[in-house]
Amino acid sequence: MMVLRDILYKTSIEAVKGPTDIAISKMEFDSRLIKGGDAFIAIRGTQSDGHDYIEKAISLGAVAVVCETLPETLAENVTYIQVKSAAAALATMAANYYGNPSRSLKLVGITGTNGKTTIATLLYQLFKNAGYKTGLLSTVKVLVAEKEYPATHTTPDSITINRYLREMVDAGVDYCFMEVSSHGIHQHRTTGLEFAGGIFTNLSHDHLDYHNSFAEYRDVKKKFFDELPKGSFALVNVDDKNGLVMLQNTMAKKFTYALKTYADYKAHVLENQLSGLLLKINEQEVWVKLIGTFNAYNLLAIYAAAVNLGLESVEVLRLMSELESVSGRFQFIISETNITAIVDYAHTPDALENVLKTIEDIRTRNEQLITVVGCGGDRDTTKRPIMANIASSMSDRAIFTSDNPRSEDPVDIIEDMEKGVEPQNYKKTVAMVDRKQAIKLACQLAMPNDIILIAGKGHETYQEIRGVKYDFDDMQTVKEILGQLNK
Repeated sequence: MMVLRDILYKTSIEAVKGPTDIAISKMEFDSRLIKGGDAFIAIRGTQSDGHDYIEKAISLGAVAVVCETLPETLAENVTYIQVKSAAAALATMAANYYGNPSRSLKLVGITGTNGKTTIATLLYQLFKNAGYKTGLLSTVKVLVAEKEYPATHTTPDSITINRYLREMVDAGVDYCFMEVSSHGIHQHRTTGLEFAGGIFTNLSHDHLDYHNSFAEYRDVKKKFFDELPKGSFALVNVDDKNGLVMLQNTMAKKFTYALKTYADYKAHVLENQLSGLLLKINEQEVWVKLIGTFNAYNLLAIYAAAVNLGLESVEVLRLMSELESVSGRFQFIISETNITAIVDYAHTPDALENVLKTIEDIRTRNEQLITVVGCGGDRDTTKRPIMANIASSMSDRAIFTSDNPRSEDPVDIIEDMEKGVEPQNYKKTVAMVDRKQAIKLACQLAMPNDIILIAGKGHETYQEIRGVKYDFDDMQTVKEILGQLNK
């Protein structure tokens, strides 16, 4: 329990109605969770407006309301705080409420279209293996030292972030690695956090259902670097043309990494095999168990971040050689009949193309490549034909299926995808709405030495259809089907 005026420290306030020396049990932005003595923050969301639930929150016992527009009638014995941005206020208040935990550990944020989960998770692995207590906030899971929690968003809400960070500090965690999404930045979920460093991976076609344009999407990412404090580091991929844009206004120490152009941290891919990569990083060679050029970028970012966080370069290379691939990121099995099945989270055009290029680099061309891919419902529709074009042009067979259709009809989603298939590739494609049957078809079509790519869902263990989440795991499904076909 804290005093309201202490929670409001550094919050941008426009008006106050009522006393601020009152005790607050906790803060909530969901009116359904309000209990006596709580503060309710009325957030304007994409689906609903918290201002519509102020009366409900008060009826459930809220003693303070933070809002952008004051109600016409003010309830007695309730303090109203008017702010310009309730989302920004919530983030600052959450940090204050939990004692600003981000200041008591080294927090590193990773942003970009692709690679966030891999970099965050492998940095967690590396620092844990180096003997440090480490935390992780990722799309896949949340780890407080070795205690695991399920993840619900790429970047959780500000209350949840600060609660986890507080738990990490109390557990003695030294470093925390956190995925930072464009939604999270735009909705102020990272406001009030003090970052020791930020990493930019790349920028490609994604989330244009949420952002009005690619320029807006880029500028939201840039905002994260603009707000990094002096003394932190900003590490960007300059093989991506947007890398230098991220550095334009930052006060952080600037560092670059690249495979193709001059940079502070430079790598060359010497060998690229199904068993791993041989890399030369700043003139030192290292063998790693991950595969593909896109992972060379990820590993170079990991190396540069670890060095900037104070580890010795030779020790970092040794620790990198021990890293294991991340769940659902180019995760593969080889069946008894020598069919290779790869499961990857690639759900953007750029990510799908990168995975297919990686497969192209390691295949012999004497085998067939069969790609199973879908696109999510209620998300950016413009990428659907692009992804179908990539899959059909870069594979010997392409099976279009459901991803997470959510509230949309999966048949409509597949029809959107098929619009991108060029005439010469159309006969290589087939549509199959049921994802399990699509994977089964791919396994039936595959001959010994063939490669199956199952793209889009990666680590996810569910499929969301009409608001219901059903158990579904791509890797488990393909293991079972290939096992049955082997009999």
